[in-house]
Amino acid sequence: MSRFVCVDRDTAYLLSPSVDEWLPQDPLARFVVEVIDRLDLEDLTKQYAGRGSAAHHPAVLLGLLIYGYANGVHASRKIERATYDSVAFRFVAANTHPDHDTLATFRRRFLKEVETLFVQVLVLVLAREMKLLKLGHIALDGTKVRANASKHKALSWAHANKIEAQLRQEVQTLLALAEQNDRITKPDGMDVPAEIARREDRLSAIAQAKAKIEQRAAERFKAEQHEFEAKQAKRRAQRDAGKKPRGKDPEPPQAGPRSSDQVNLTDDESRIMPVSGGGFEQSYNAQAGVDIDTMMVVTAHVTQACNDKREVVPTLKQIAALPEALGTVQTLVADNGFYSQTNAVACAQTGIEPLLAIKRGAHHEPLVERFAPDSDAPQTTDPVANMAHRLFTQAGKALYKLRKQTVEPVFGIIKQVMGWRQMSMRGLHKAQGEWTLVTMAWNIKRMHVLRAG
Repeated sequence: MSRFVCVDRDTAYLLSPSVDEWLPQDPLARFVVEVIDRLDLEDLTKQYAGRGSAAHHPAVLLGLLIYGYANGVHASRKIERATYDSVAFRFVAANTHPDHDTLATFRRRFLKEVETLFVQVLVLVLAREMKLLKLGHIALDGTKVRANASKHKALSWAHANKIEAQLRQEVQTLLALAEQNDRITKPDGMDVPAEIARREDRLSAIAQAKAKIEQRAAERFKAEQHEFEAKQAKRRAQRDAGKKPRGKDPEPPQAGPRSSDQVNLTDDESRIMPVSGGGFEQSYNAQAGVDIDTMMVVTAHVTQACNDKREVVPTLKQIAALPEALGTVQTLVADNGFYSQTNAVACAQTGIEPLLAIKRGAHHEPLVERFAPDSDAPQTTDPVANMAHRLFTQAGKALYKLRKQTVEPVFGIIKQVMGWRQMSMRGLHKAQGEWTLVTMAWNIKRMHVLRAG
């Protein structure tokens, strides 16, 4: 007869069970706890007043969130359930069970402090203790992340005016019906005051949406006017020097909202953005600067801009704020979506060599060009000219090619393996905090792999 392992779910334990004994010796859960135990959490713990019932320690809540994000469990209700169902989650929670409201409140409350802890993880654990990170070359890229809002909840300027006119007309009709209520029989089931109040509420919401659209239009006009004046000044300087400017004179910008300008009624700080594969989604643009040698995220921020032209300067500010223990960034590598003369100059002014693609490169470079010797470097201090030359050197090509196997796989793993494709919270500030939490989870997950290697 076959022999089977004994199955007995009724006999009580002779000794108290230990969660530590149930977990293998080198899983990610142990490493998450180890990293968080080394962090300085005083900024979090001092915000607890000490009144009422005992609170769950921030180390436990932060560990659950990081381990959850690293394993594709993002919802607070699912994390709470996992503290009962999963041995790894039980270990991180020290066999306690924080409820979903506690987890969600903690995540929402300490978003700002998470940004500080993000740098602590890099400095205390990665650079000093594990000695894995020494910055040199950073690859920068962005990815669209869906907002916690539907694009069908967006209201355009033209449609807002159309609906507003319709509602005002309906209110006038209802007021006239109310005045003639004694002489004219109203439709069955119609509550005239309630119908008027409902339309007044909608008019108020539309007025608030239109005010936000007008504010954005004013900000856009200010930026476009500044750009227009700069172009005009450049063309005047060319004429004064006896040169004929190329092309037509730029058209002055038009003030006021455009018909296509819109605002989302669910998350008004998100934007309609084109996404890979075609189409548009209500999204945020998440940026990450990744160390080429270790694939660790060293800078992370979220923007409302659809393209990446303006994201180099914020990244340079984050790099400048990094502690000296992480080393010195030598080169910033990015695709042509980040290229502009202003960005190249900004990199040079901070002592970082830019390697921003000026145009999209061919996928199949001719054999002669691929192995051609480097041309002589230009005798100039112009950052754009020097950058253009380095992009076509053998060393520059080799370094630029590393971008595709550095930052893009990070986005792919975060979205596909870790399963994070949509913001859980609404608003730019909360989106920034959650992106920092996601990239911190990635860094710890990556550190665990690097240490094992």
